[in-house]
Amino acid sequence: CESALCLVHQRFSTNTFPSWKLAHPYRFIAHNGEINTVRGNVNWMYARRRTMESDLIGADLDKMWPIIPHGQSDTACLDNALELLVAGGYSLSHAMMMLIPEAWAGNPLMDGKRKAFYEYHAALMEPWDGPASIAFTDGRQIGATLDRNGLRPARFLITEDDLVVMSSESGVLPIPDEKIVRKWRLQPGKMLLIDLEEGRIVEDAELKRTLAEAEPYEEWLKETQHKLEELSEIPDAPAPAPSNDPSTLLDRQQAFGYTQEDIQFFLEPMASEPDDPIGSMGTDTPIAVLSKKPKLLYNYFKQNFAQVTNPPIDPIREELVMSLVSMIGPRPNLLGRHAGMHKRLEVAQPVLTNAELEKIRSIEDLLDGSFRTATMDTTWPASEGAAGLEKALDRVCAEATDAVLADRNILILSDRAVSAERVPIPALLATAAVHHSLIRRGLRTQTGLVVETGEAREVHHFCCLAGYGAEAVNPYLAFETLEALRIQNALPQKPYEVQKNFIKAVGKGLLKVMSKMGISTYQSYCGAQIFDAVGLHSGFVEKYFTGTATTIEGAGWQEIAEETVRRHRDAFGDNPIYRTMLDPGGDYAFRLRGEDHAWTPESVARLQHAVRGNSSDEYKAFAETINEQSERLLTIRGLMQFKWADKAIPVEEVEPAAAIVKRFATGAMSFGSISREAHTTLAIAMNRIGGKSNTGEGGEEADRFKPMANGDSMRSAIKQIASGRFGVTAEYLVNADDLQIKMAQGAKPGEGGQLPGHKVDENIARVRRSTPGVGLISPPPHHDIYSIEDLAQLIHDLKNVNPVARVSVKLVSEVGVGTVAAGVSKARADHVTISGYEGGTGASPLTSLTHAGSPWEIGLAETQQTLVLNGLRGRIAVQVDGGLRTGRDVAIGALLGADEFGFATAPLIAAGCIMMRKCHLNTCPVGVATQDPVLRKRFTGQPEHVINYFFFVAEELREIMARLGFRSLNEMIGRVDRLDMRQAVDHWKAGGVDLSKLLYQAPAREGVAIWNTERQDHGLDKALDHKLIEAAQPALAKGDPVRVELPVTNVNRTVGAMLSGEVAKRTGHAGLPEDTISVKLTGTAGQSFGAFLARGVSLELAGDANDYVGKGLSGGRVVVRQPKGAKRNPTENIIVGNTVLYGAIGGEAYFEGVA
Repeated sequence: CESALCLVHQRFSTNTFPSWKLAHPYRFIAHNGEINTVRGNVNWMYARRRTMESDLIGADLDKMWPIIPHGQSDTACLDNALELLVAGGYSLSHAMMMLIPEAWAGNPLMDGKRKAFYEYHAALMEPWDGPASIAFTDGRQIGATLDRNGLRPARFLITEDDLVVMSSESGVLPIPDEKIVRKWRLQPGKMLLIDLEEGRIVEDAELKRTLAEAEPYEEWLKETQHKLEELSEIPDAPAPAPSNDPSTLLDRQQAFGYTQEDIQFFLEPMASEPDDPIGSMGTDTPIAVLSKKPKLLYNYFKQNFAQVTNPPIDPIREELVMSLVSMIGPRPNLLGRHAGMHKRLEVAQPVLTNAELEKIRSIEDLLDGSFRTATMDTTWPASEGAAGLEKALDRVCAEATDAVLADRNILILSDRAVSAERVPIPALLATAAVHHSLIRRGLRTQTGLVVETGEAREVHHFCCLAGYGAEAVNPYLAFETLEALRIQNALPQKPYEVQKNFIKAVGKGLLKVMSKMGISTYQSYCGAQIFDAVGLHSGFVEKYFTGTATTIEGAGWQEIAEETVRRHRDAFGDNPIYRTMLDPGGDYAFRLRGEDHAWTPESVARLQHAVRGNSSDEYKAFAETINEQSERLLTIRGLMQFKWADKAIPVEEVEPAAAIVKRFATGAMSFGSISREAHTTLAIAMNRIGGKSNTGEGGEEADRFKPMANGDSMRSAIKQIASGRFGVTAEYLVNADDLQIKMAQGAKPGEGGQLPGHKVDENIARVRRSTPGVGLISPPPHHDIYSIEDLAQLIHDLKNVNPVARVSVKLVSEVGVGTVAAGVSKARADHVTISGYEGGTGASPLTSLTHAGSPWEIGLAETQQTLVLNGLRGRIAVQVDGGLRTGRDVAIGALLGADEFGFATAPLIAAGCIMMRKCHLNTCPVGVATQDPVLRKRFTGQPEHVINYFFFVAEELREIMARLGFRSLNEMIGRVDRLDMRQAVDHWKAGGVDLSKLLYQAPAREGVAIWNTERQDHGLDKALDHKLIEAAQPALAKGDPVRVELPVTNVNRTVGAMLSGEVAKRTGHAGLPEDTISVKLTGTAGQSFGAFLARGVSLELAGDANDYVGKGLSGGRVVVRQPKGAKRNPTENIIVGNTVLYGAIGGEAYFEGVA
């Protein structure tokens, strides 16, 4: 059998379970990547059902629904969308440019006609956004394209007899180099097309020029596109009422749940410095459903984020591909290829000033009736009480439907009518209800949705509104509050500056949250529902937030209504507490009358008294304070109770505390975020007890690798590898028991680490290889991990450098983390950490501290269930961290499936931290989280204090184990059948909480372990470096020069890393004299050629190399040149792959060609 084309796909399943019907290639495409916006894309496709028409397909279009069936993978959904567009008359390449457009909005160099093409189609189809290398064919043409970020590899070559081979790496077929006339790669947003009927390659420029000139897109835009900022002001527009009324401002603030913290921690900083405000430490407050206070509905939603299977985006360094442009109004017929006359309204960013909103409200007069607006009142009579909410929602949805049917193509949902007599519907609920109501009726694409609300003031609020369909938001009460602050001289800026800064801060925050999920454009984010619901009833979620995951059942519309009514009652009632001031809040700092906290002055003092006096009675008092949650529910595990054994066993028969503490580790707190004194105290303590301390992402001083004179060790057993790669050298890696790849952090998942410049002193800068005084923000993604295969590669790299260390991957709890953990196990990780969102941090945007990630109970339970169901649990050790404080916490963690346990805040408090929550300011008064030499002298912590704490926890755990009837921790791991749920009967909104999904016991096949019992096979015996190490023995033993020559192929990955590990073990970072070990290779090298290459080792390759050449270069030399006899021009041909020299510390690299 012969064919002119061939499309092959080979990957292991990552974010879906393996299934033959989901195997690639599909009807049109094969895909290496993820579509991050698929939930929103599918929703928008469904919403088009009633408005889509096609001359070509005709009446048969109805037979094609659902265009995208339920339960498919993201690639299958994309294939369905592509098939529809092609059936509707678009060419294959045209359709791909609509679905996955290149970055055009911020590119001043793009040709005007091409930009007009993309801008026109932006109103037809929101981008299917995410890291994607897509090959496609219809049998007549075959091609490939990369997404706008270009994060996935796509190399191609052309031979002298016109064979074209494109693959994710070089060297997949054995083609003699002298026959190759061109080697190149796909670039971000570019396309390669081969037309078999014409028998030629169509390059990107020609292809897109032809399509851009096929229709008069520029003329169409001139006639149809209206930019809001270019429309004239309304001369006699009436001011909305009530507005800027100081006499009612406090009442309205209280009705919308404003607190003193909203003013102090959000509005004032955002108006002064246009940025998302920064805080520190973690959150130790209850999730919204467990709080005694009425919470805004936004607080029930946790932001999703990318980890492992797809990368987040760096919104700072990749600003070119990011866009906040939003289209307001109806969407044209997707299959109306030549319509060209549909009006569109564009806003540069989605936060509207009051004046901009009035333009929209009066747009019918401005644009001769092209747009017609209708305003829906989203309040209900206070006299109806909480029962009035559902009726009000039904009314608003009905009014919205009637308005769309009456050709109103912009709907404004407004709660301005709030008063003593009118209660506001939560803006998020009103938005989502209308959005999904219109989708179900097939009317959503016929109208735009704008929200005018007094609720929105935090970045998270705007994100939620966008995620559930708001194309623009007017936060009128935030503007009023800022103006009042300015008048009171709390803000020195001029009126327009205050508003401008606030809008800019929200915009930056939106970009950051979008980028966490790897989404580049607001258009893709709008309606994408990138959230998990935590503590909401599934029926309520399915009705109003259709398609959103909810693991923990909880509050429904009655509880949400009651919260809303309570806020309104406090605002307009007679409570003297609220007559002259806002509620204190207390979410971000402990306050009297504020939100409940686990770490209170009392609990901090009790723990410190216990560890300093080695008093078990004081510790029991501390543990009782934390564990006893019948009065105040602080955590999900507070609703769990043990099923005690009928007969307890003597505690003397239980595994000793000295063995248990070996399973404990301290959290990843970097040298820089905390002082050397605090960092070394934790390390010494953990080394004494056989546990593990973690470097965090800041590197470690080399003097700590050697034992101390008294026999102690300051060496951190766990070395972390984060995206900034600070201090990650071959020497650093060989001095570890565990090597932890930080994919995400509980306090700020989807973001990189952050160290303010005032904490970067000379010593910190030296260890991190940076500049003193310059702030350090790690990129959100690891630039050598854009896929699960890339993670497998880094695991392999690290294992090569240090074969005896375990390689760990740190994930953060969210719905779906279990499937990711299964992928991590398949990628050969030895260990996975599941972090809860309660984890601490030295510096983080406040938005992330409370609104990103989920409690560890959710992620751990899902991870255990998924690994057991897939027969993978025995391969990998599971650690849990993020808010562990007591032996009870450890017991529940073990029963839910954890082998090991990480603690950070608690041991830091044992060492002296007093929870001032000022870590990011460098002003820690007890010398823990500061680099100030004066303040560091105040540090009084001792290793003994930390040791005492961990033994107290272990002894508490032993008593629980005895009552449960377990003699060893291994016996209790995964025994979720010994947990039950207690009802929160006395809690006014938590009575409906249901933890049954967490407490599900996954059935294990016979003989399949439910805890870690096996070792991963890393395939190190096949490494080429074994030959290099054998040949280099004279150099390693005596420093004699060695010369080696070998062939290499792309299956030889990580060449030079294992050899460099041997050098680093013997000589540290200093290495050997230059060129002591000289290796000459010929062929195509696999991934990570020359990774972590030590000084004194030189690799010279005649051929080409794949991705990550010179990763973590630690003083060595890498040379890649064309083979002798190659006729190609080096300046026009690629010779090494993506992400060259990532994390390189020092050394030399020379490439004869394009990188």
